[in-house]
Amino acid sequence: MNSIPSDANLSAVPGTRAVNDRPFSRASVLRTDPGPAPAASPVASVTHLNNKLANYLSANDLKKVKEAYRFSDEMHLGQMRKSGEPYISHPIAVAEICADWKLDVQAIMAALLHDVMEDQDVKKDELIERFGAPVAALVDGLSKLEKIEFQSQIEAQAENFRKMLLAMARDVRVILIKLADRLHNMRTLDSMSSEKKRRIARETMEVYVPIAHRLGLNNIYRELQDLSFAHLYPMRYKTLGKAVKAARGNRREVVSKILEAVKNSLAAAGITARVDGREKNLFGIYRKMRNKHLSFSQVLDVYGFRIVVDSFSSCYLALGTLHALYKPMPGKFKDYIAISKLNGYQSLHTTLIGPYGTPVEFQIRTEAMHCVAESGVAAHWLYKDGEGNLTDLQQRTHAWLQSLLDIQKQTGDSAEFLEHVKVDLFPDSVYVFTPKSKIIALPRGATALDFAYTIHTDVGDHTIAAKINHEQAPLRTELHNGDIVEIITSPTARPSPNWLTFVRTGKSRSAIRHHLRTINLQESIELGRRLLGQALVALKLDADLPTQLADRLLNESSAKSLDELCADIGVGTRMAALVARHVLELVESDGTHPHVPVPRVTGKGKLDPVIIYGSEGVSVHLAPCCQPIPGDDIIGQLKRDQGITVHTADCELAKRQRSKERERWIDVIWGQELNRRFDCHISLLVRDERGSLARIAAEIAESDSNIVSVAMEESKEDLPMTQMRFTVQVEDRIHLARLMRNVRRIPGVARIMRVRV
Repeated sequence: MNSIPSDANLSAVPGTRAVNDRPFSRASVLRTDPGPAPAASPVASVTHLNNKLANYLSANDLKKVKEAYRFSDEMHLGQMRKSGEPYISHPIAVAEICADWKLDVQAIMAALLHDVMEDQDVKKDELIERFGAPVAALVDGLSKLEKIEFQSQIEAQAENFRKMLLAMARDVRVILIKLADRLHNMRTLDSMSSEKKRRIARETMEVYVPIAHRLGLNNIYRELQDLSFAHLYPMRYKTLGKAVKAARGNRREVVSKILEAVKNSLAAAGITARVDGREKNLFGIYRKMRNKHLSFSQVLDVYGFRIVVDSFSSCYLALGTLHALYKPMPGKFKDYIAISKLNGYQSLHTTLIGPYGTPVEFQIRTEAMHCVAESGVAAHWLYKDGEGNLTDLQQRTHAWLQSLLDIQKQTGDSAEFLEHVKVDLFPDSVYVFTPKSKIIALPRGATALDFAYTIHTDVGDHTIAAKINHEQAPLRTELHNGDIVEIITSPTARPSPNWLTFVRTGKSRSAIRHHLRTINLQESIELGRRLLGQALVALKLDADLPTQLADRLLNESSAKSLDELCADIGVGTRMAALVARHVLELVESDGTHPHVPVPRVTGKGKLDPVIIYGSEGVSVHLAPCCQPIPGDDIIGQLKRDQGITVHTADCELAKRQRSKERERWIDVIWGQELNRRFDCHISLLVRDERGSLARIAAEIAESDSNIVSVAMEESKEDLPMTQMRFTVQVEDRIHLARLMRNVRRIPGVARIMRVRV
């Protein structure tokens, strides 16, 4: 079988250099049982990679890998890492991690080439010509967008993530290579500055750790957690590491005693099993201490045990044997075999009271389950047993990846896309049932409306009600494991901006925002144009931008047209003040200034407020907390993807929110011609007499008002009185005052007042 040249003869290959004189850190062995600090890695080189690949690749494939190595080595010639090592050491280390997963030849080649486009300006066409379109597509998906100008580092980073995640959605090998890349970078982060260490560690914890968990790559998930923890909180990491090390000696006797007892019990029951003691990773211990406000001495389950058996039925037999050996803790049993996790993970979890009253956690699984548990989607390449488990995992993964493409179609910008994806990366899940007993997995905290959007976007958009366990329930109701959920739809129903306040999944949020953007697009454009015009005038700029200046603004803001930019402002995705400030920067950088009209001002230099008519659709809506009506002093809040929310000036909620985000509040006033009526709540204290409700309802109708709803309850005062609460529709404050005056004259009405929710 042909192989990649060994270190000794690499120098004979034109365009390459021998690397045996300068060994570099090997990053291929994943630590399945991470201790308090990353273990020192043995030396790695092309020989190590060759030996791994020779175990499963053909001679022809090895030849292709050799060509990729030679090209990468030539491109990175003279380039050094911050640590002083030859740069080629990094691509080889990444390829070794991929080889541990037994990824195919295209993925290994892409791992070796993953930085040539980004660092050496190699064109995609050249990679296609040399190595084929599939390899070039993988490398392109891994390359950052360095050549595009962005308004901020955050926007650039978000766009890079979007590119990578969409490439992953088309080919999961992209993220596997990227995770291998990130793992090696995290292992060799010590040469970076403290600030850069923290930034990369935070990014890893927020994005790459959840992705690794979502794809079931538990080895990488745990190690990336610990490495991020070590660089984000070095003192906490060291202190906790010392505590765990000291505890090992103190608990060694207990662990040995449990291990021996479990092995003997399983053998006596005739169960063939492999039993391993394992130590929880440091970040897992730290998270438990932080979330439950515990000291280290109070965290008793630092150690756990894993039992790997030879068959599905043996899992449950082993569980029964353990429960006979030690008493189980109530509420601490989870069956992830019958209902696997979203990432395909399957195991039985149980916590038992071991010797000396110490809680001990056990995981029970088969060899195939163990392979999936440790390597997730990479198990597709590592392990094939024909039992169908991996097919189910692949289907789940494909469904999630497909949802990324759905979110992309509905999302306006990269930051929003990343926000939606992050929401879906939370590890905890709840499992609910459709009326036909199909299991649906959702993130913890998901609502009935999230369930509707998970079924299909059209179902979510037309939802009007939900039944949970055969009983009517609000759409915002949080779902729990085992709930049976039924969605009721109507062809005339449409999403409401208020839905964004309680939906949980990225798919729901992106679908609702997409609908709100498109259904009343013209209204959003007009509102955005008014807001931008005001912001420009405030900076003494012309509200009508010259064509050349508008083109530059669109080019740098990644909007396709001025209408799209104004629509984003109208629904709150962009801030008018920030866009106007960007226009001013463009003007000043040009050394020119557009025609400046005399700014429109009112009072003491105050800009004209935005006029509210109450019929603007989704671009403007009235806050349910204070229910403003014409005649009330009002103020507007710009909310992301909800346009302007109008509050009364004395609303307590508005006052609290305004103190936190002053830049999102604008002056608004009522328009002169309002051709609609507005909901308002009134509360009455009425003597408990026959016919009272009928008399009051008749008077409200006589006052030219409509009753939307009415509620009644006994008065809390120790009197024969009834508390009535009406929602009525009025034209303005004058109309409301006349209505209240007329109702107050009715015999038996002791008190009437306007109330806020």
